[in-house]
Formats: sequence, structure tokens, C-alpha cells
Amino acid sequence: MKQMFIGGRWLPARDGRTIPVVSPADGEAFDQIPRGTAHEVDLAVAAARAALEGPWGCLAPTERGRILVKIGEAVLAHKEELAQIEARDTGKPMSTARNDIVVLARYFEFYGTAADKVHGETIPFLAGHQVSLLREPLGVTAHIIPWNYPAQMLGRTVAPALAMGNATVLKPAEDTSLSALRFAEIVTAAGLPEGALNIVTGLGEEAGAALAAHPGIDFISFTGSNEVGTLVQQAAAKNAVKCVLELGGKSPQIVFDDVDAARAVPIVVRAIVQNAGQTCTAGSRLLVQRSIHDRFTAQVAEAFAKVRVGTPAMDLDCGPVMNPAQHRRVQRYIDGARAAGIPVLAEGSIAPDVPQTGYWIKPTLFGPVPRTAALACEEVFGPVLAAMPFDDEADAIRLANGTDYGLLAAVWTENAGRLHRVAKAVKAGQVFMNCYGAGGGVELPFGGTKRSGHGREKGLLALEEVSSTKTLVHYHG
Repeated sequence: MKQMFIGGRWLPARDGRTIPVVSPADGEAFDQIPRGTAHEVDLAVAAARAALEGPWGCLAPTERGRILVKIGEAVLAHKEELAQIEARDTGKPMSTARNDIVVLARYFEFYGTAADKVHGETIPFLAGHQVSLLREPLGVTAHIIPWNYPAQMLGRTVAPALAMGNATVLKPAEDTSLSALRFAEIVTAAGLPEGALNIVTGLGEEAGAALAAHPGIDFISFTGSNEVGTLVQQAAAKNAVKCVLELGGKSPQIVFDDVDAARAVPIVVRAIVQNAGQTCTAGSRLLVQRSIHDRFTAQVAEAFAKVRVGTPAMDLDCGPVMNPAQHRRVQRYIDGARAAGIPVLAEGSIAPDVPQTGYWIKPTLFGPVPRTAALACEEVFGPVLAAMPFDDEADAIRLANGTDYGLLAAVWTENAGRLHRVAKAVKAGQVFMNCYGAGGGVELPFGGTKRSGHGREKGLLALEEVSSTKTLVHYHG
């Protein structure tokens, strides 16, 4: 049984309660994590505050950066072990899990080398005055991460916070805490001072809620559903705490009649089946100009039918969905679309020898999907692609912007002018042109518009989110 990591020590829950760790590939429990509550959150926040006032807070940016770079190197040295943990915990293919660990290491490398490059400013002011602008850490930062990319999300939120000199409290998803706990052992060996990173495991409505509402934190990063994101933001507001929220998407692939289909088709398919579609940036809407709609969707359908689903060790195109609730949710969307008479253009296949108790979903391509259908508007968070035709550029933009979300989009056309016009008109935090996704995209600022959330992670902008400015005005005569 695992324990929590607080103030450099390993602790069980005070009341001894635990949560089973279940493999999505067979539905069997294979470990247990502590069911932390507000008590453990109090301990973690206190440990983080002590770190700020102790060895961690005293480090120069260059020294912080060296530790983070060393952590990245240590992660790569344990790449296979961490990938095995991640794959078993999430059900994702081994090659995907290995890539996630590489990206985790890259976050610490990127932010480690950036730690001493966050400079202040000198501001011209009145005669006889010297004005300086300092950028400082916020203090104790809280990070509540989801179950779809546990290793990557840890790096995405914690690395920039540490680089700026904050002390952190991480609450991983109760479904997928194992890679974070093993990571804590690795960072300790790499020399991270105690209290700089604290990990509290437990249920979202208990440990997560207690962390979001804690008066001792100075910042919250949350990735998850709109419903929970609203609760996190309300809790943050009561303590006047800044938060960065990433709350999902319904991302469009906008395909015009001059598309390079040979390039686009495999990317379109991969963008929805990767991680079994359990990706906030999944390209879940395929918008195709009407003149080529049937021809292009037929090519996508041919590729879609070749998608294979299996266990991590099989290392196929995708694995199972995460848990029974997620399985019911995705299957409900598929069954509802079928019942509404929306045509199924293609289905992937599930390997015949997978455990029958796993949470398996056949990747499914529907089309044409009515614009008001649930598949066209709501985030399924599974390997389900909705194809829809559009008439012209204006119609494509209208359709692309016709949901509550605005996280990511892609535009496919060989017309350079149209490529940039549409990219600028689409309401999304990231727009890819004749490509999709970024292999981790550590350097690229990331975040949403509308109900996809607010604030930015990744890139150098993330360092601004986890820091504040102080203006120093000196009258020298």
C-alpha cells in the first residue's frame, strides 16, 4: 500500500482509510492509496509554507534551476519504470506511456533552464526617482490534476511553479496517483528540499475540495470538468486566490476542399483515438467542406476501421477508457447517436484476447452529424468522432465557433490567405495549421477561451501565471 508524501515524509491517512487502485484493462484492484482529507491537506500546506521560509525559499534561481534539470535527468533514467507504472494505472499503450514520461522530463528541463531568466524591469518615471519591477513567487501553489495524463500534467503544473520558487501541494486524481508518488521518491533523491513538493492523495470531493478552499494557498491550478472547475473557482474567490482553469474542449478539424488528404487523414484519426479520446484537446469534430465531404470522410472511415484497441502490453492504437463511470458515459453518447439515427461510418476493433472485465470502447466515426446533436456540441471524452459538412469559409467559422468550448482547433487548406483568416477567426487558445497537436508542446502557451477555462500553462507565459510583480519606487533626489 502506498503512502502520501508530505514535508519529505511518507504518511498514511490519519484515519487509515484507503482507495483501491484499479487497472482499466481488467477492472481488478492491484494496489491502494491513502484517502487523505482536510487533515492531510493542512499538513501539506504547512510543510510547503515551511519550505518557503527554509532551504527552498533561500535558493537562488540558478540553484533552483539546477535541481529541476537534475530532476528531469532522473526521470529519464527511470523512464521505463515510470512508463510501466503509468501504463498499468491508466491503461494506455506502452509507447504512449513512454512518451508521457519523456514529456514529464522535458517540463523540468525546460523550466529548470528558464528559472534564472525571469528578469525584472526598470520603468522610466519622474525625475529623481528610480522604479524597478520585480517578479516574485506567489507562495504556496495548489495543483489538482486529472487522470488522463497524470505524469504530463504533474510536469505541466508543478515544474513552472517550482521554477519560480513557489512551494507546491499536488492532489493527483484518485484513479491515477501512482506515477506521482514514485516521482516524489525520484525528486527526493535528486535533491529537492523537503516541503517544496507535497502530494496528498484522496477523493476530489474530500482532499481536492479541502485544498481548493484552504486559506493558506496562494494559487490554484485545476484541470477537469466545467462543473468541478466552477466549484474550484468559487472556493478560490472566497480567499481572493488566483486560479488557472483548463476545463475541456470540443475541438474542430476544419478541412477545406484543397486539403492535402494524404497528410491530413492519419492525423485526423490519431487526434481522436489517442489516449482513447480522453484528451481535452481531442479533435472530436471533423468539419469538411461539402464539395469533398463524402470523399474525405470515406478516406477517414477507411483509416478509422483499422484502429485497434488493446491492453498496454499489446501497444496498439489506444487502450481502454479509465473507469466504469467513463465507460458508461462514452457508451451512452454512442448509443444515443445510434438511437437518433445518425449513421455510423466506421468502427475500430477491440483485440479479441483482451480481458472481458476491462473498460473497452470501440472507436466510432459518425456522420453526417446534425449541428444540434449532442455529439456536435458536448465533450464526449472518448474515441468518438463527429463528421459534419460546411458550405464555405464563413460557414466553417460559424460551425467551428458554435460550441461553448474554445480550447484548440486545426485548419487544413493549401490556401495561405484562407489558412490565416480562419485561424484568426476561430475562438480557441491554440490553432494548428495543416497539423494537429504538438507532441507535448512544452514550449507553446496553452489554455482555453469560453467554457474551456482561462489562464495559460506551458511556455514562458506559465511562469507569469505562477508569479506576481512588485513595484519598487525609490526617490533619490
